[in-house]
Amino acid sequence: MALFKKKNQQEEVKEAADPRLEVKKAVLEVLNDKLKGTLYDDCVILPKGYTIDVQIGRQQEAEGIKMLQVVFIVKNDEQFDEALIEPVDSQGKTDEEAVQMAVDIFYGAVWHPLDQAMTKKNPLHISVDYLRQHYDFDMYCQSVVRIGIKDKQPTMLLNYIKTDIPKYLGSKKYYWIRIYLAKYQDKQVCEVRINGSVCTELSKRFQPYIDGWDAEENFMSEKQYGIIVQREEDQCPFEKDIVMDGAKQCIAEMVKIANRDEYVGMAKKLEDDLTAKMSELITDTDQAATIGKSLAAEIRIFIPEILAKLTLGYTEGDSLFLLEGEGDNQQSIEFKKTQLRSYFYLQQAVLEYLSTQPPQEDVTRIVTNSVAFREMRKVMEQAKEQNKEINPADLYVPGTSYRIGVEGYKVW
Repeated sequence: MALFKKKNQQEEVKEAADPRLEVKKAVLEVLNDKLKGTLYDDCVILPKGYTIDVQIGRQQEAEGIKMLQVVFIVKNDEQFDEALIEPVDSQGKTDEEAVQMAVDIFYGAVWHPLDQAMTKKNPLHISVDYLRQHYDFDMYCQSVVRIGIKDKQPTMLLNYIKTDIPKYLGSKKYYWIRIYLAKYQDKQVCEVRINGSVCTELSKRFQPYIDGWDAEENFMSEKQYGIIVQREEDQCPFEKDIVMDGAKQCIAEMVKIANRDEYVGMAKKLEDDLTAKMSELITDTDQAATIGKSLAAEIRIFIPEILAKLTLGYTEGDSLFLLEGEGDNQQSIEFKKTQLRSYFYLQQAVLEYLSTQPPQEDVTRIVTNSVAFREMRKVMEQAKEQNKEINPADLYVPGTSYRIGVEGYKVW
């Protein structure tokens, strides 16, 4: 007993000595003071269902300068499907200055446009039409947050992609766009995210702009957020949990499939289970069946494609291609992954699966159902026959083509 007691005491001392705990406490206190919220259970609670948690990343000191990374996590269960996660790098001569800078950057980049959205202040209307659907959004944005750039007037980064934004909006109530550009000597980051997911094609729009930065001596960065809110309430008949549960069920079954008959059986069971769940939410049994079968098809099609992309490392574009019709009447309708609600739910489910470090043979068994994987294997085999070496990272896939054989299928 004495040995166990001694170990516990050592653990308590180690935990108390963790400098990140003190820094986290300082960040929360400064943030709460700025936002006039309520501190509770290590997070800031704000009106209208918002909570903000923080995590402390890197802490370094060089030449008397304190450098800090703070990850702000904004949640709103009633409005957000995914948490808004904002990593902030800051510095100062003291810990207090670095903490204050981190909070100020978060406030200017993220909270200010969120506050604008809550008060509906100065919205910019965005009209969206795709796949025989129409949505109206209001976008809120704030000035660009800049570090190390003093010799030129700030540019509204969202202006670079404003004509493309409608192409990336679907049926969700909330979207947020994060533009982050950074450069120091020969290293640079040029990234656009929508609801946390990188949009490869939008990111490329900023390459000529950042190429013009002279960052040989100083670190330079610019950041801007756009908060986009649909004017109507969310009409989607299913919730994220239904897709996530279906995805986990599909992954668990796919790793056991040994032949075509077993695959067909898995697909049928997934359809039946999702239809049953939708029947609990929708009184119209035909509509419940249509949605259940459609979700089942999306899940079994996209899980292998997403897993292939994440594990093989090839570059993929932002598009999906919905195939409709047959033979000479077949057409391919292009839209964006961010416009298909289930896609990034499925990506989250796949990432959670990979975090369990599954056996390689299980991953391979799922990935072999991917069209992109099969096409890539052909390219690699052809290159091998020609004595050429091809790295998967050098290959580019524009997007994923798919067909849903369900009458009345609708992209949510």
